[in-house]
Amino acid sequence: MNNFIQDYLVKLYIPHITWTDIIEIIIIAFVLYNVMVWIKKTKAWVLLRGIIVVALFAIFAYILNLKTILWIAGKTISVGIIALVIIFQPELRRALEQLGRKKIVFGLFRFSDGRDKGERFSSKTAEEIVRACYDMGAAYTGALIVVEQDMILEEYEKTGIAVDGIVTSQLLVNIFEHNTPLHDGAVIIRGDRVVAATCYLPLSDNGNLNKSLGTRHRAGVGISEVTDSMTIIVSEETGKVSVAVGGELIHDIDADSLRNKLEYLRRRTIDVKSFRIWRGRLKHEGKDV
Repeated sequence: MNNFIQDYLVKLYIPHITWTDIIEIIIIAFVLYNVMVWIKKTKAWVLLRGIIVVALFAIFAYILNLKTILWIAGKTISVGIIALVIIFQPELRRALEQLGRKKIVFGLFRFSDGRDKGERFSSKTAEEIVRACYDMGAAYTGALIVVEQDMILEEYEKTGIAVDGIVTSQLLVNIFEHNTPLHDGAVIIRGDRVVAATCYLPLSDNGNLNKSLGTRHRAGVGISEVTDSMTIIVSEETGKVSVAVGGELIHDIDADSLRNKLEYLRRRTIDVKSFRIWRGRLKHEGKDV
């Protein structure tokens, strides 16, 4: 028995692990974990399960040496890879956009757009936005306001009508007033100016959102998923104000909370982590999140 164990230990090859191997293992584990988390949060999860079934079927065919099936599988692999890229195109684009928004190298790849990064907009603009939102909420007037950050929203700005007016509560209220030409769609705010109205935004396909939410809320979450903007939504049905950042939505915030968030936003870049901390603080205070 001892000889058998000794022979086994002699044959057993234990590779020498260096610090570079450990770094590689950590990087690969980190990438695989984030890929799996990303897949589980998208429609790709269902498609991945289908791919696993097909892969198991191919392994079964290989074991039984089913040559015709293996030949067909081999010929369709290259086509299948292209098909997967086409099928996952929206998810891949969203993943790359989110990767580009992560501050992994502390702004190494951040390019200036010519705007002053000290303050994004004035405190007066923040106050005008807050006043307009709660005036519209009191009148049950629906509104969708997108506050631009680092990512320029020109792509969505082009879908609307140019306004280029200084942000005031009166202007915002007039834009979203019922039966006016500009009330349908979103307003985009850049700095201290309303740059466009009636803009079309992408709808979120997040299955975890409340099914009772309407198109306005889904559009607000949708634009926050693909850009770093902050979106303010005023419900036409309830008059309540909500905020969306990074795909996260918080319902029914009060004027002070919105004012504090805008004040924080105008001085520095808002991120999802800080938004979640703020969201948790509101929840602790007993507010509906």
